[in-house]
Amino acid sequence: MYTAADLRKGLKITIDNEPYIITHFDFAKPGKGQALYRTKMKNMMTGTTLERTYRSGETFEPAHLEDRKMQYLYKEDDHYCFMDNTTFEQVHVSEDAMGDAKNYLIDNLPVDVLLFREKAIGVEVPNFVNLRVTETLPWVKGDTSGSDSKPATVETGYVLRVPPFIEEGELIVIDTRTGEYSTRVKG
Repeated sequence: MYTAADLRKGLKITIDNEPYIITHFDFAKPGKGQALYRTKMKNMMTGTTLERTYRSGETFEPAHLEDRKMQYLYKEDDHYCFMDNTTFEQVHVSEDAMGDAKNYLIDNLPVDVLLFREKAIGVEVPNFVNLRVTETLPWVKGDTSGSDSKPATVETGYVLRVPPFIEEGELIVIDTRTGEYSTRVKG
């Protein structure tokens, strides 16, 4: 159990049987009375924000979260299917819980699936993924328009800006933290 004195940014707690992460924390000690702990929290399942003020002495249940190494298998309707690498158990994650991670999923991609009480609530992809460019405008030699990038669509359907020398069929590295082009895959 956590007490109000344990509250800090990044702490994960359970409120009303749902996991929350503290995104902002402020401590105030008025001249008289108990200390006040003002928090802003984000629901890790729905993404909604909550502001609450607590007094010293209040207790909180830790959010029992588990990270499991899994690999992406396929998409079915609005759910994504992942397989646990050790038990071969399959887990389905809703499209809402996927966030931007869905832009980088290719078959057999290793990921970390975040579970709360055995229910998948989020997916973390590697920091860098290799994806093939499926559509982009050709580069015209001598183009001096001054544009240093052009739009490109990769095999997952994600659209990003790439340098003008990138062509269809090339394998590129994308930084999943920013969603931007990183480099070409050599070879």
